[in-house]
Amino acid sequence: MGTGPVPHFHVTPPAPRDTRKGMSQIPSKDEILQWISDNPGLSAKRDIAKAFGIKGAARIDLKRVLRELEEEGHLEKRKKTYRDPDRLPPVSVLEVRGPDSNGDLTARPLEWQGEGEEPVVHLIARASDPALGAGDRILARLTLIGHGPDYEGRLIRRIGANPKRILGVFRAGSEGGRVVPIDKGSDLEWMVPAGATHGAKDGELVEAEQVGPKARMGLPKARVVTRLGDPSAPKAVSLIAIHQHGIPDDFPDAAVEEADRAKPAGLSGREDLRDMPFVTIDPSDARDHDDACYAHADDDPKNEGGHVLWVAIADVAHYVRPGSALDREARKRGNSTYFPDRVVPMLPDRLSGDLCSLHEGVPRPVIAVRMRLDAHGEKLGHTFHRGLMRSVASLHYEEVQAAMDGAPSDRAGALMEEVIRPLYAAYAALKEARERRQPLDLDLPERKIELSDEGEVLSVKFRDRLDAHKLIEEFMVLANVAAAETLIAKKSPLLFRVHEEPPVEKLESLRDTAQSAGFNLAKGQVIRTAHLNQLLNAAAGTDHAELINMSTLRSMTQAYYAPQNFGHFGLALANYAHFTSPIRRYSDLVVHRSLIAAHGWGPEGLDGEQISELESVGAHISETERRSMTAERDTTDRYLAAYLSERVGSEFTGRISGVARFGAFVRLDETGADGLIPIRSLGDEYFHFDREAATLMGSNSGRVIQPGQRVTVKLAEAAPVTGGLMLELLSLDGETMSHGPVDGFRRGRGGKGGPKRKLVHAKRKDDKIKRKLKRRR
Repeated sequence: MGTGPVPHFHVTPPAPRDTRKGMSQIPSKDEILQWISDNPGLSAKRDIAKAFGIKGAARIDLKRVLRELEEEGHLEKRKKTYRDPDRLPPVSVLEVRGPDSNGDLTARPLEWQGEGEEPVVHLIARASDPALGAGDRILARLTLIGHGPDYEGRLIRRIGANPKRILGVFRAGSEGGRVVPIDKGSDLEWMVPAGATHGAKDGELVEAEQVGPKARMGLPKARVVTRLGDPSAPKAVSLIAIHQHGIPDDFPDAAVEEADRAKPAGLSGREDLRDMPFVTIDPSDARDHDDACYAHADDDPKNEGGHVLWVAIADVAHYVRPGSALDREARKRGNSTYFPDRVVPMLPDRLSGDLCSLHEGVPRPVIAVRMRLDAHGEKLGHTFHRGLMRSVASLHYEEVQAAMDGAPSDRAGALMEEVIRPLYAAYAALKEARERRQPLDLDLPERKIELSDEGEVLSVKFRDRLDAHKLIEEFMVLANVAAAETLIAKKSPLLFRVHEEPPVEKLESLRDTAQSAGFNLAKGQVIRTAHLNQLLNAAAGTDHAELINMSTLRSMTQAYYAPQNFGHFGLALANYAHFTSPIRRYSDLVVHRSLIAAHGWGPEGLDGEQISELESVGAHISETERRSMTAERDTTDRYLAAYLSERVGSEFTGRISGVARFGAFVRLDETGADGLIPIRSLGDEYFHFDREAATLMGSNSGRVIQPGQRVTVKLAEAAPVTGGLMLELLSLDGETMSHGPVDGFRRGRGGKGGPKRKLVHAKRKDDKIKRKLKRRR
């Protein structure tokens, strides 16, 4: 079991106990924890008894207290000593010691309870870090140096210090300068003293933090902590999006203090799942690990070829109690927001990166679901459990896939037979069930933007879709279904993840698009995902594949959260709720609380007041989800524009992805970036916009521009500040476009090209009549 942060203060050896009859000889739990913290080499029961002068029958009471501390998770019994694991958690509370003989700053971990010598943490300071001194308590992110025992630590923040942060443009002055915030609603400037500019230059985008108490008169004071350079530079992109979209990125002091006081949950009131070989499988750059899985063959002879699948999810509800400062802030944020260079978490790092994250080798509280599958992937039953688990490995997708493909790493190789192969066996069964269910199967590659340490875009790639990704997705979907089914059966209120059927008018538009590309979409019946998949499969491998996928996506409604169950169309599921990501989604925390209340597991469950607010909470977090998606998309567009800004004048291939009255949109093959061809640069004639047909038609040539067509374009302009790309059309479906001057008056008034223009108008009118007749039939 892990140990919680033991409050550190200087103590003298325990005073002699009063051994007179009627006086207790047993120290308090805090005194015992403090003794073990200060004396890691003297942690046997006899050492503790000797230190506190405990003799005779009182040793029985000491044994009882130590057993309670073990059950609560503060201690771990190893042979005849009470000690904690030998590894520090990745985010730890430290006390700064001061510089060593080489002048480097070191710190001691306040959470160390290991068997060996206490490790030394070597602090790696960044230029923007505040000055630290001996005795400062800090929260730091740790990395083991080699095979140990020492660590490198990077400051997250001082404990107890949560200064206000400001993003703005620095304006230099004779004695320091000012920071002008970029927030639209803020006209309050901040004064920066001469010694706190961090070398910022006039016009630079900077991040600053408040220094000193809030001023009663005059401008508040701040110091520059990060220079972001040109406001249009890549490193500034995500910060601008955060402020532009109003995403909260500073935690209130009360929430930070609550997180800092949290201690690891123990075994009390939980099932012991620590002997199960759970693993986490995440991206290689994952910032948190909130789900773990484990599978094995079902030994029930009645379920031949079946599987038992466990999915364990971080028990965030244990730490984030209803009505607390942490809960209020998590609800306000609704979800974490992810950018290429940073994350704005829903919970402070002490929770999201440490106590709630299922790190390798560290005991963590979870709510787990055990699911029985038959040989064909149908779920036969499931049960939920509140337990304590310990991950045997934190694996990443590529590592797991490489292991299954015959090239295992050392740690994956050791887990092949017991862990990895059984997971893939369960996935193979679930894949069979998925093919019968026919959820919507869109093929929309995800982009990955790789940044340098300075924030410059190094490359833009499309992520590979591995079986390892699909395995985790199927496991999480099934766990979400199990959560919804359990709460429905127990008649417990919850928030469902709702995805309604597409509206008729959008399906008609999709049907027109499909027909124009030579495909058919079933008509005259209730549309199901299987029908859409038939269309997607027919288009797969053709020049129209991307068009059909994007058009199908645009025909969908937006998913949302609600206490009413309207099913999930896209997944082809009747009952669905989000349960598997409570670190980053408030909806999942609500479902966890509902499960706790339904099973009578403790006081952290939903109460009457929370139930009455489910409607408004669902609407709010649906909105915060959309806000985050927009901010993430805007940030990606800006990074792509910055990446391509050095290639203005270059030629690119792509496809028309949409048309509007003012021009045509193109998705570039190389990066997936979207750019606009203004209508003025489409050619040497006027183009008429047909909203129903989603086309632009040349007034003289009759040339039609529509989604799906192959194009070659030249990048005319890239604007990183807005994320906009302006393109010039060079060829359409292999035909070179001319760009001569347009004499609109002459051509539109019966001059050269007049008769042909009348034929084009007649064709457009005839096409509209045909579409109306087709719909009436």
